[in-house]
Amino acid sequence: MMNLSSRIRPSLLKAVAPACARAMSADAKLVDLSINEKTGIATLTMNRPPVNSLNLELLQGLSKALQELEDNRKCRGMILTSSSPTVFSAGLDIMEMYKPKPDRVKAFWSTLQEVWLQLFGSSYPTVAAINGHSPAGGCLLSLSCEYRVMVGPQYTIGLNETKLGIVAPKWFMSSMLAAIPYRQTELALTTGRMFSTEEALKIGLIDEVATDKADAIAKAEKFLGLFAKIHPVARKLTKLNLRNDALDWLQQNRELDLNIFLSFVNQPIVQSSLEKYLEALKNKQGK
Repeated sequence: MMNLSSRIRPSLLKAVAPACARAMSADAKLVDLSINEKTGIATLTMNRPPVNSLNLELLQGLSKALQELEDNRKCRGMILTSSSPTVFSAGLDIMEMYKPKPDRVKAFWSTLQEVWLQLFGSSYPTVAAINGHSPAGGCLLSLSCEYRVMVGPQYTIGLNETKLGIVAPKWFMSSMLAAIPYRQTELALTTGRMFSTEEALKIGLIDEVATDKADAIAKAEKFLGLFAKIHPVARKLTKLNLRNDALDWLQQNRELDLNIFLSFVNQPIVQSSLEKYLEALKNKQGK
């Protein structure tokens, strides 16, 4: 659900849109969405320094952008990436879960559900250009895409929830099962393992390794180019048929999943753990 142990140096790399790209109306503060009018390939860039922690507003920005692409008949594919030079996304924002306000925390989790449904079930092909560390919720976003290109060798990726005393929701698990075999998924989830770029490639968690962000984008574009001569409706229906069981489960159980999350996050032991973590982080930053 979240990455409590991420302590990556704050930094920000300005995202540069292609010269022939047209900016769209997504929230420019937290996400940047542009579409190349020649190729129809969109680039969706997360832009919440320092580590793209997924708070309500960032998730809302992602959801709005994904809906814009769904409604855009010219979209032939989407690349999801980050404006940070070292982090794709560090996971869910802990402050959304610490002493949560009832209405906001419900909106937070409901929006995360919606983003996953939109991304995992998009009608257009998707690629994650993973240009930095991608733990927990960051890993979830990348797994929701159809193809993953990750910059190596210094970064890591994985669903590390168990190391934090957290159980990944069923749809997090489904996302990993769509990428790697059951046995490897079970071991990865139960041990909370974080994979290096090379380890992730070997196990099938990612599809290609890139030398830098520009290389990752180029390889993502090459993958999306494979569909230029593929009938878009046939491609879409094939994808959705393959992913139907996972999508259908969450669509049918959104309220149940929300209630499970709310019950978890409001437990005194969970709130105590979050408070201790925040205090430890505050003390470390003060030194």
